[in-house]
Amino acid sequence: MKVAVSRKEHFNAAHRLYNPEWSDERNEQIFGKCSNPHFHGHNYELIVTLLGEPDSDTGYVYDMKKLSDLIREHVTSRFDHKNLNLDTAYFKNLNPTAENIAIVIWRILRQQIDNQYDLKIKLYETERNFVEYPAH
Repeated sequence: MKVAVSRKEHFNAAHRLYNPEWSDERNEQIFGKCSNPHFHGHNYELIVTLLGEPDSDTGYVYDMKKLSDLIREHVTSRFDHKNLNLDTAYFKNLNPTAENIAIVIWRILRQQIDNQYDLKIKLYETERNFVEYPAH
């Protein structure tokens, strides 16, 4: 009997979407306002979901306080109020799209959370735009 548990956190970050191999005109054509050379920001909402079986002793799938602490230590402390392009090593050579941010967060947390749990990331870039990784 598997149960999904989720923790919601948020962070604010700036970024610029662009491909350094393209001209400014091509970047603007593809990424629009998101390619502003002076960057722009989002109030990201992050939902981390773990899927597993409740422990017979505690009834927990995973201790939510521990999950919250892991997210804060390994994700939000690194991304909150940062320029993702300039202030984080993760996006020095990786376009910080919502898709890539979700994948990076998954990889960070996967190293911290036992593989007995399925891990899913849902990242809202705006109220209407969000991505999920892995998508299944």
